[in-house]
Amino acid sequence: MTNNEPKGWYSRDYLPHCDKPGLLQSITFRLHDAVPKPIIEQWKDELRWVDGLAADDLRVVELRRRIDRYEDAGHGACWLRDARVAPLVENTLHYFDGQRYRLIAWCVMPNHVHTLVETREGWPLNRVVHSWKSFTAQKANVIVGRKGPFWFREYHDRYIRNDKHLANTIEYIENNPNAAGLVEHAAKWRFSSARWK
Repeated sequence: MTNNEPKGWYSRDYLPHCDKPGLLQSITFRLHDAVPKPIIEQWKDELRWVDGLAADDLRVVELRRRIDRYEDAGHGACWLRDARVAPLVENTLHYFDGQRYRLIAWCVMPNHVHTLVETREGWPLNRVVHSWKSFTAQKANVIVGRKGPFWFREYHDRYIRNDKHLANTIEYIENNPNAAGLVEHAAKWRFSSARWK
């Protein structure tokens, strides 16, 4: 398998991934300190976690819910709050839109990023996400005057099953700043596709 071939279903760490051209994919990636590993390990112990759980297993769903809530609470350094870093990330998401993927919705939160893309032939999802993260990490570390990991290694992706799931996912992504209590109306969040509607 070359770097340009899709992997299909595969797993890394505790997250399953699906990589296939033409899929609509919801992707969330976060800063390396947004949800500390010991907290995730504690939650996994509480949930009686075992490796290889199906994506719809209640323990997987609950872990994802806890991570989402923790991210939205704004833990960690929140470098994406920096008015120089957030536009860097947003512009990077747009850079290869229409070439490597089709960007449908996005939101840059203080410590994590949500996107919805349609994948393209020749550009596996892991390469797309890696390119976003590696480029922005290098530039953002210079901007904020630091060295070391910027993004958490893993990312969460979920393929879109149907039109209802698509609509719900776009609403979730675009309303995330409102749900997190950062703005009164989603369209007021500067680094989101909701702003352009």
